[in-house]
Amino acid sequence: MSVPAPAEKSVLITGCSSGIGYCVAKGLKARGYRVFATARKAEDVARLKAEGLESCVLDVSDSASIRQALAWVLEQTGGTLYALFNNGAYGQPGAVEDLSRDVLRRQFETNLFGWHELTCLVLPVMRRQGYGRIVQNSSVLGFVAMKYRGAYNASKFALEGLTDTLRLELKGTGIHLSLVEPGPILSKFRDNAYQHYKQGIDPTHSAHRFAYMAIEERLLKEGPAVPFTLGPEAVLKAVIHALEAKRPKLRYYVTFPTHLFAFLRRILPFRWLDWIVGKV
Repeated sequence: MSVPAPAEKSVLITGCSSGIGYCVAKGLKARGYRVFATARKAEDVARLKAEGLESCVLDVSDSASIRQALAWVLEQTGGTLYALFNNGAYGQPGAVEDLSRDVLRRQFETNLFGWHELTCLVLPVMRRQGYGRIVQNSSVLGFVAMKYRGAYNASKFALEGLTDTLRLELKGTGIHLSLVEPGPILSKFRDNAYQHYKQGIDPTHSAHRFAYMAIEERLLKEGPAVPFTLGPEAVLKAVIHALEAKRPKLRYYVTFPTHLFAFLRRILPFRWLDWIVGKV
């Protein structure tokens, strides 16, 4: 089957309540795509609908929600889907030794297991079509680890390994997989991270309690927390290329820090890289 014209391309996006997902949903709709912008909360879905987007509830940590949302999308499209943009995620701050099993499990349920389940449900649709695009929103922390971000680092490292393997297994199917690896992007990411920090970490008796004071200050800081922060439009640009290029890139580096650390990781011994990352 031939690939559909741009105006007929349907895209399912997770995590569209704000930030990257919201920007990509609006940007792709303006470009002529049929966008299904999903979110975890009903009030966010109502707002997205009011703004002219087709939307439904999709909580990637809930298998029933994933299946119900995809069934609805496929009903709207007549059983076809051009692309999936896995985006809905959060960052769990905290030292590795302070992460309980339940906290780590919740991070993986949202950032990895839900994405995997949704992807596996979409693949038979794309196989029948003979084409499709899957774009995974990873992070610079998917290939470089930083202190006090162990749960998020681990989920993104795992996502990259799973995606690389799946890409090899899908060779020749007409289904393309791409990883987008942003550095700092303007969004509600820190706000959400702070809420999960308060819920999942008890700094009172931790060996890292003094470090947590700085972490809280960074999470609560207004405006960009670090230099080289870009707007979510930078990710939109990468997603557009991943959806439209005849040969999409396997990885899209977004923001200067991602380009820098990718370069340093290739040329430096790991101990030197550890020293540099430790100073960030």
